[in-house]
Amino acid sequence: MSSSVPEHIAIIMDGNGRWAKERGLPRTAGHKEGGEALKRTINACKDLGVKYLSVYAFSTENWKRPEEEVSFLQGLLLQALHNEVKKLAKVGVRLRFLGDLSAFNSELRENMRKAEEATADNSNHQLNIMLNYGSQDEIVRAINQAIKEGKEVTRESFSQLLYTSGIPDPELIIRTSGEQRLSNFMLWQAAYSELWFTDAYWPDFNKELLQQAIDDYNSRARRFGGL
Repeated sequence: MSSSVPEHIAIIMDGNGRWAKERGLPRTAGHKEGGEALKRTINACKDLGVKYLSVYAFSTENWKRPEEEVSFLQGLLLQALHNEVKKLAKVGVRLRFLGDLSAFNSELRENMRKAEEATADNSNHQLNIMLNYGSQDEIVRAINQAIKEGKEVTRESFSQLLYTSGIPDPELIIRTSGEQRLSNFMLWQAAYSELWFTDAYWPDFNKELLQQAIDDYNSRARRFGGL
C-alpha cells in the first residue's frame, strides 16, 4: 500500500489537566505545556507536508469550567497571538479562528482578526484554531442560515454554510489522553475521517506520535462505502 500524508489532520488536544495533576502541578501548567505541544505539532505538520491542521482549542462546553481557568486560557491565547503570529507568517502559515467568536472580549477578538489578516496571503499551510466551537451548534447555525436563504440544500451547499467552508474535510482525526470519542467535534466533517487515539496526554504529544498516527492511517483501506 502506498504511503501518503493526509492533506488535513484534526486534533482533539486532550489531557492537559490530567498531565498536570499527575505531576502535582496546577492545571494552568498543563495548559502552558499544551501550548508548547501545539508549537511542536505545527512544525511537525510543516515538515511532513500536512496542508491543514485543525485543533480543538476551546469547546462550547468549556465555559462550564472554573472562571479562573477560562480566564487563564483566554490570556494564554492572547499571549500566543502577541508572540507567535509573526513567526507563523514568516514560514507561510495561514491562521484561521473557527467558531462563535462573539463570546470573547473585544481585545481578544481584535487580535484574532489582526492575526488572520496578517497571515491571509499565506498558502503553504493553514492552522485552524477552533474556539467556542461545538459541532452541533455549528450544524444548527447552518440549518438556520439555509432556512433564511430559502434555497434547496445539498451536501455541498450545506458544507459551505459551516465554519469550515472552503476547507477539505479531515482525513485523519487524532485524540490524545486515552479518551475515544469525538466530543462534539467536526461531526459533519468527520463522516469519513479515520480516527486515531493515543493514551499520551496532549502536553507529551510530539512528531513521533504524529508519525505513528499517519503510519496507521496509511495501513487502512479507505473504501468510502465501496469495495
